[in-house]
Amino acid sequence: MASITIKDIAKMCGVGVTTVSRAINNHPDISEETKTMIMKVIKENHYVPNNSARNLKRSVSKTIAVLIKGITNPFFNPMIQVFERETQRRKYSFILQRVDEKQDEIEVAIELEKEKRLKGIVFLGGYFSHSKEKLDQLTVPFVLSTIGMAEEFDLNDYSSVSVDDVKESYKIVDYLCNEGHRKIAIITAPMDDVSIGKLRYEGYRKALKHHGIEFNERLVRCMREDIDSYSMENGYEVTKELLQSGEEFTAIYAVSDSLAIGACKAIFESGRRVPEDYSVVGFDGLDISFYYNPSITTIKQPTEEIAQETIKILFDLIDKKITHAHKTFPGELVIRNSTKRLN
Repeated sequence: MASITIKDIAKMCGVGVTTVSRAINNHPDISEETKTMIMKVIKENHYVPNNSARNLKRSVSKTIAVLIKGITNPFFNPMIQVFERETQRRKYSFILQRVDEKQDEIEVAIELEKEKRLKGIVFLGGYFSHSKEKLDQLTVPFVLSTIGMAEEFDLNDYSSVSVDDVKESYKIVDYLCNEGHRKIAIITAPMDDVSIGKLRYEGYRKALKHHGIEFNERLVRCMREDIDSYSMENGYEVTKELLQSGEEFTAIYAVSDSLAIGACKAIFESGRRVPEDYSVVGFDGLDISFYYNPSITTIKQPTEEIAQETIKILFDLIDKKITHAHKTFPGELVIRNSTKRLN
């Protein structure tokens, strides 16, 4: 998709290029009405004025952006450090851009791409359910890292690095089943999610089916959308609701360690214990899952390796060594003190 130019904006508004320039630069020699109309068209068409275009037209941009959904999630901290270190080692600038929960990361990326004249983008975390047409609006290489895509996406349309969320999720629920648990609740993403939440939920369903356990939709608890997703607070509030519902269960599978820790807090507050009354498992392998008491049984993701591979693929795309690539890392089931075998 060709970039919108200042000439295009002028044409759309029926004014000269000079008038558009005056509106952008807040020049006094333009009526408020005309300025408002021009700025509206600029916003609608995602035109980002490049103030230094004249001087830098021929210079080469060496900037990488990492767009992160869930910046409060401690899972991303070691990955961001790797991205920053590796881009600087290659003499590139590094921009970290937060994307809010309800923001469209592609729209953010398009604006950033024009404004900062980016060379490449990493999308980190969050839900990713954009159409091919939407992805095609990006004119620079990009990699989806720890996002996980549902089957409806063509592998040739993007590059990705992650664990196999379905397989790893199956692994931890299979462990609970083998420990004698048959009433296993799950704290997962809203059902309209098509990325990691959906994939981890699929793994949960598969494990139950494999063990001949009847699915109980009342044990499926979705994160609250008015609270930061995958957070301790969300796990805490959702588990409180589950306990108050009176629905019987012996274990909770929370699809992130932060959710699992929040779940433990709610269980303790209700006067019950982990793992004596309820087993709790998480996903990610955060440091806090080890230091928390009881330490959380979890799937540990190899964050350092995922981040290294993400940057490698991005620079291979920039250097035109490849057109797309996908790398899946295995997770590790780490058994700790938050689970108990049922007799």
